[in-house]
Amino acid sequence: MNLVFGSPGRYVQGTEVLAQAGTWLAHCGRKAVVVIDSYVLGLIKSRLDDTCTRSEVELHYITFDGEITADGIADLRTAAGQVDFDMILAVGGGKCIDAGKALAHSSGRALITMPTVASNDAPTSKNYVVYDAHHQLSEVGHLLSSPRYVLVDTGLIAQAPRQFLLAGIADALTKKFEAEQCFASAGVNMFGARPALSGVVLARECYQVIRQHAEVALTQAGSGSVTPAFDQLIEAVLLMSGLGFESGGLSIAHAMTRGLSKVPGAQQQVHGFQVAYGLLVQLVLEDRDADLMGDLLSFYQRIGLPRSLAELGVTAIDDGVLMRIAEPTLNAPHARNFASLSGGPLTCNDLISAMRALEDRTH
Repeated sequence: MNLVFGSPGRYVQGTEVLAQAGTWLAHCGRKAVVVIDSYVLGLIKSRLDDTCTRSEVELHYITFDGEITADGIADLRTAAGQVDFDMILAVGGGKCIDAGKALAHSSGRALITMPTVASNDAPTSKNYVVYDAHHQLSEVGHLLSSPRYVLVDTGLIAQAPRQFLLAGIADALTKKFEAEQCFASAGVNMFGARPALSGVVLARECYQVIRQHAEVALTQAGSGSVTPAFDQLIEAVLLMSGLGFESGGLSIAHAMTRGLSKVPGAQQQVHGFQVAYGLLVQLVLEDRDADLMGDLLSFYQRIGLPRSLAELGVTAIDDGVLMRIAEPTLNAPHARNFASLSGGPLTCNDLISAMRALEDRTH
């Protein structure tokens, strides 16, 4: 099997990136559709207009305040169909980034992403998630190539409230353990290929940066201040995490989102919280030593991440609920990127036992 490593065409991060955006867009064309939510539009429109006017780039704004459903994407495509454009600028959080990807997928135009929060690593990746009307995962779409440019203005991201950064930290810290498991089990990465050691190395460094800087950076979130530590953390949460999971691969932590999205309480939680809990289950399945588990659980408690289903919002925890989580988890593609200690396939009983062990440990 071939090794495949993928990445955005260019990743640009700094405190003046918004002011320079027109220069980067001009490399891709002269007419851009901007997919953006109403709040972010009011926050940056004048500055984005100024930089694009200087670079002779024409902008056509389409506000997207809905959900990433088949109907929402269809409405977006209809709106974009009224405009002559040669690139897409997706600005905002995960929803607008994914909406921009869906539009890029159907139109074949160049995609530029500009996150205004660091709540996940969607800006750097080629995949996007579509949900049904009940906010359950419906499908995962994949662009033929990664975004052309990722433009990260850390000054903007530093203004975002703490909970957005916490969600991004939660999503990113799982990537080391998932990439390592995918690599060890001879699994496949997000390109359907042999995991790249380069992706695993980036995922490992991502984890180290998070553990070094997350707690201080979370106290700075919302202040608008960009320190060197904050800057490094954003690079880890957006770039290292994105490259690590796509080229290194995913495993049980992300597979569990398929099951957790079926259960009231857990299904309302942000993606990062779901996978942070899923990581703990994966580590129990790996029979990790007590020192690692204790250290990670303490870290979770200090920054406010869920350590159990109860802390994830699940109020009734019985065998039926645990089976509703376990079955979809094992049917998820990423679940195959796991080498069980027994040498045989992972079972629902294995997952249920691991979830029970976590509940017992945190109560």
